[in-house]
Amino acid sequence: MLDQAPDIFILITKDLKTLYTQITLKMLLFAAVIGCILPSDAYCQNTNDTTLQEINIHTKRKVSNDSRINDFSPGQKVKTIDSATLHQYQLQSLASLLTQQVPVFVKSYGFNGLATLNFRGSSSAQSAVFWNGVPIQNAALGIADISTLPVSFMHKVNIVYGGSSALWGSGNVGGALMLENDAPVFDSAKSALFVNAGTGSFGQYMGGLDADIHNHRWFFSGSVYAQSAINNFTFTSNQGIKSDMHNSRLQSEAVQLRAAYKIGALQVVSLTAWMQQYSREIPPGLLESSSVKKQEDGAFRVVAEWNKVTGSNKWYARSSFVKDESGYSDDAILLHVNNSVYQYYQEVGWKKELGFWGRISMFTPFQLAWLNQQGEGSKQQSRVALVGAYDIKVWKDKLDISVSARNEIINSGTEARQSNILLPGANASFAITPWLLLRSNVQRTYRTPALNELYYFPGGNTSLKPEQGWSEDAGYLLSFKAGDFTLSHDVSVFNRNIHDWILWIGGAIWTPHNISEVHSRGVETENNISYTTGHWKFHIGLNTSYILATTVSSYIYNDGSIGKQIPYTPRYNGQANAGFTFRKLSFNYNHTYTGYRFITSDESYFITPYATGNVQLMLDTRFRQHKLRLSGQCNNIWNSQYQVVAYRPMPGTNWLLALNLGIVKEKNQ
Repeated sequence: MLDQAPDIFILITKDLKTLYTQITLKMLLFAAVIGCILPSDAYCQNTNDTTLQEINIHTKRKVSNDSRINDFSPGQKVKTIDSATLHQYQLQSLASLLTQQVPVFVKSYGFNGLATLNFRGSSSAQSAVFWNGVPIQNAALGIADISTLPVSFMHKVNIVYGGSSALWGSGNVGGALMLENDAPVFDSAKSALFVNAGTGSFGQYMGGLDADIHNHRWFFSGSVYAQSAINNFTFTSNQGIKSDMHNSRLQSEAVQLRAAYKIGALQVVSLTAWMQQYSREIPPGLLESSSVKKQEDGAFRVVAEWNKVTGSNKWYARSSFVKDESGYSDDAILLHVNNSVYQYYQEVGWKKELGFWGRISMFTPFQLAWLNQQGEGSKQQSRVALVGAYDIKVWKDKLDISVSARNEIINSGTEARQSNILLPGANASFAITPWLLLRSNVQRTYRTPALNELYYFPGGNTSLKPEQGWSEDAGYLLSFKAGDFTLSHDVSVFNRNIHDWILWIGGAIWTPHNISEVHSRGVETENNISYTTGHWKFHIGLNTSYILATTVSSYIYNDGSIGKQIPYTPRYNGQANAGFTFRKLSFNYNHTYTGYRFITSDESYFITPYATGNVQLMLDTRFRQHKLRLSGQCNNIWNSQYQVVAYRPMPGTNWLLALNLGIVKEKNQ
């Protein structure tokens, strides 16, 4: 099927000719406007570490391999998941991790169902997911199912809040989930093997292997992960009858392979491949008596990268290919659908440190996606852009200002569906005192309809307009240490107006429509206190979010959604954590709360709020000089009966036990 793809290089040449003739004047005009604005707010990198340490807010930590996060996002809120938390959830999916630990709404369709992200009142299609700098959301659907992404394959997890289309591309409206593997190391001849195994309620079994070996020139790494589950938990029907869930089995396998080579002292080339198969039965909803539905999802992702550092210059190039396959069947109605989606992405960039004058970066991303739809032929969409970013620190590095701009050309198959869009952005941070930072961020946002929204049969709508608007956010971080106490307090406020918001509407056949303007605004807080005495460290934290995402105007006559909350956007959401660490033993109690979610645009029907209590316990020790980690979780300990999505019951109390054994050998050279 690859021969159905258009000639990539012809597309690049054609689009770049138009792009480069317009970008210079647009970027100069944007820079002149931004130069007249002095941002008053700022940024500090945010880490929600269970064991808080003293924070020097004048120094920004390198939390990512990507300079766009480290060097050109001083005014954006970036949340980093610490390594201890990643270890606790290593045999689970990213959906479980984010639901319990991050103030973002995860829309889950059940214990083994689809799970998508909702950032600050955005839709799932307005939330981007990147892996090693490459977008991996399904190019046809425009979304990523984070329930299929294993935590064990990720070494760094960052959440970038708010729109940042200038740096990350059109489509990044609400926020982005950034997943990364550690950079390859070449420090010594060393090998390591980690064995993971776990079991849990409802017939859950999971396990994995992680191995790497490297020397001063070569680096090799491999990871394997597999899981299976029956998911026959007990639930209560609408009639109050308790039943066991059926047709809900799950099985998945995934492999990730990495190789890197160091060329001299200045260059590194690497190749990473990720193959995955995910098979699940789809259980009946509360309004169904039975179900024989099944879904098969497969993915193949590969990215090649080259990096070179010479003095103050850093050059890089990455090229990737992603294939997503999806098969859905329902024997009850003799329905069988199979679709294949392909995505090619490449990016070439350069960054230069200018000393006193800051730093500058330029890069050219190109993305090509095409869909082979059963019985409907091939549909395609391409994007090519030129991006520039500049960052400078002044006033003894207290004020950090960054401006960026992206000129992007999007082609969805015909001249009528081609757009040329300029996406500017600016953000800044200001350290008022050693313990107080301000931050601010303003971005133009834009999302072109995904392939399925345009061409899905039946139901696609080729008349759809792109979603576009502006987003602004600001906040502060207060962090200080007083004796044995450490305090961190973060507050963010945001505002976003999106015109031509896309919503699927229908009955027997669903079709996407532009519903005009949606206004999202709200406030988020993150609060952490820790106390250390001897070998003991106690912590308590509270994350909250309040979001209003309402329809301002509509193209539909007499639309009842005006002034009403967008479906499946909870107004209130939050997590609380409390626990302790004693030597190598850690304990944490996690409590989550999710408020009302309206399931109709006129707020006539809603799902009641729910709260869950979850306990995590982890012990790091040694066994015959080998590293040994034992962990356990008990989720929903209060046995709450709840639904995240209407008519899809979630399990009651359930548990998970995991073991990790690490064998590390080092050979002196």
